[in-house]
Amino acid sequence: MSFDGKAFAARLSTKPGVYRMQSESGAVLYVGKAHNLRKRVASYFTRTVPNNRIASMLSQVGHIEVTVTRTEAEALLLENQLIKELKPRYNVLLRDDKSYPYIYLSSKDTFPRLAFHRGARRAPGRYFGPFPSAYAVRDSLNQMQKLFRVRQCEDSFFANRSRPCLQYQIKRCTAPCVEAISEQDYARDVRHAELFLEGRDHQVIDELGAEMAQASSELEFEKAAQIRDQIANLKRVQSEQHVMGAKGNIDLLAVASDGPTACVQAIYFREGRNVGSRSFFPRNRAEVGPDAVLSAFIIQYYSGRDLPSELVVDRDFSDRELLSRVLGERAGRPVRILHRPRGDKARWLAMARTNAQSALVSHLAGRSGMSERMEALAKLLDLPAPPDRIECFDISHTQGEATVASCVVFDADGPRKSDYRRFNISNITPGDDYAALRQAFMRRYRRLKAGEGTMPDLLLIDGGKGQLTQGLEVLDELEISDVLLVGIAKGPERRGGEETLFVGPEQRPVVPGGDSAASHLIQNIRDEAHRFAITGHRQRRAKKRQTSVLEEVSGIGATRRRQILQHFGGLKGVRRAGVEELCAVEGISAELAQRIYDALHD
Repeated sequence: MSFDGKAFAARLSTKPGVYRMQSESGAVLYVGKAHNLRKRVASYFTRTVPNNRIASMLSQVGHIEVTVTRTEAEALLLENQLIKELKPRYNVLLRDDKSYPYIYLSSKDTFPRLAFHRGARRAPGRYFGPFPSAYAVRDSLNQMQKLFRVRQCEDSFFANRSRPCLQYQIKRCTAPCVEAISEQDYARDVRHAELFLEGRDHQVIDELGAEMAQASSELEFEKAAQIRDQIANLKRVQSEQHVMGAKGNIDLLAVASDGPTACVQAIYFREGRNVGSRSFFPRNRAEVGPDAVLSAFIIQYYSGRDLPSELVVDRDFSDRELLSRVLGERAGRPVRILHRPRGDKARWLAMARTNAQSALVSHLAGRSGMSERMEALAKLLDLPAPPDRIECFDISHTQGEATVASCVVFDADGPRKSDYRRFNISNITPGDDYAALRQAFMRRYRRLKAGEGTMPDLLLIDGGKGQLTQGLEVLDELEISDVLLVGIAKGPERRGGEETLFVGPEQRPVVPGGDSAASHLIQNIRDEAHRFAITGHRQRRAKKRQTSVLEEVSGIGATRRRQILQHFGGLKGVRRAGVEELCAVEGISAELAQRIYDALHD
């Protein structure tokens, strides 16, 4: 029996709330909010359907669940929460679950450090941002090194220095690791760096000007010249970045739409400085208008993020005042949503609109190309339809050291980087790629089997029959039968386009050829898996090599470790020392000296 939407709507409350349209099987098709539940739900079944996609959605509705709320603001927040949790097929969905980077300034250290940070902000200190990209953070950190020379090295590296590093030689650090600068002078540099990151660069220049005048009056001309150069650099950076007259934090948002695909272009200003831009491509299967896309983007994107004081948008929309009020309540301060800017803001918004249209055209072209390659791959592998989701594995290590397995994910839109995973491999014979792959497969697909993610249609493995066999055995052990496995064996010259594919349990050989669109897609996915694996391996190897053996000895903290290294001139000197020589270091007992000796000569 078909669902009677008119009769159902007639029984609903006229209060605000959220409604969830579900299919007969219980799958959530759409989540919406309403100021008047009865009026909003009834509108779906009494008006002309705006497009075929909405008609398709309504034909699948088997039930509607409603939740009455006290206010429309509560309904807006509940709608956003349910959309993020349920990911309904016909809602505007923002595929953006990455965490945004910050500049972190530690507070627990005698000599605080500036650093790139992404993830939970638990460590004590200050976090400046968020920034739109890792590049924007690293560019800012590079400028901070030149301007204020506050250290950016890891704490483990800092604690084990016995002499200044290269950053000191090229005048990008003041070498607090070897006490080449006093705590008072270093604290002054840190304070200036904080003021600069807060946008109070004029105050920094005024203070430095006073210091320069004082140094000149005391005939410290070399110090005065250094401060003069620092002021000049600050003014140069100020003139390059301070392109808007407005103060505070402002985000400009513009939308371009083409049916089921939309692009939201964001340009970010922090303390009046342009810190970058990003393009977002929300899924718009219901083909709603640009104003609805913008409204959905704002509530989803800024939920759980630091809010700017002002959002400048390229169009008005019905929920603008409501969104402004809800975001302001969450931020604990007013958040304006401005749609008719003037002056500099209007010019930047026009640029955002132009970039949104350009990015949309480029995205649609790339998506069209991806669709063609997916169809070519389906034809090559005799699949009934193009795969919706592809995963590819690769292994990276250096002679068995720090082995890392990567898993990259592609779908109809290209790479899904938020779904990428790395696996640190342990407890295997060094260099055993088969065992490494088996461990990675087991860890990955045991979780997917338990429902912690989406199972792929196609699994690619960088390797031949041996690697393919490991995957087949693991999936057979986990009773996973609906995933096609394909091994990618390189040709004799290891050139792209000469690969042989081994398909399925039969390991049927297929040679796609270098000019095949399917071959290009396979090379792209395999190369991405290799890049992701080798990046993880290098990070793991570098972290391991930066860690001092002394850090593993109980009873030795950072201060004592520094004393030992300074006494012997570095770790090599410590290795050459005997127990009696280690005991000569102040605070090192015979028992502790023996533990150090054993750790270094194990």
